[in-house]
Amino acid sequence: MDKRLLTILRCPVSHKGLAVLKKDRLEQVNAAIHAGGLVNNEGSKLAEPLAEALVTDDGKRIYPVADGIPVLLEGESISMEQLV
Repeated sequence: MDKRLLTILRCPVSHKGLAVLKKDRLEQVNAAIHAGGLVNNEGSKLAEPLAEALVTDDGKRIYPVADGIPVLLEGESISMEQLV
C-alpha cells in the first residue's frame, strides 16, 4: 500500500485515518472468517480470507483491500468488535 495514499485516505463513516492492518491481526481476522463467524456491516457472512486490509486509527473498523485497491464502502467494512 502506497504510504502517500494512506496519508489522505479516511474512513467514510468515522472520518478517522487508516493504516495497514498488522499481520497478526490479519491472521486473527482470517481465522474468524474461516470459522464462519465474521460478517461485514451489510450483514453478509465473509467466506474468503483477506490478503490485506486497512484499519481505522481507533482500531474499531477494518476495510478489505482487493487487488491493491482499498474497498472503502461502509457495507463492506468489518466491525472489530466481533473479534473480542
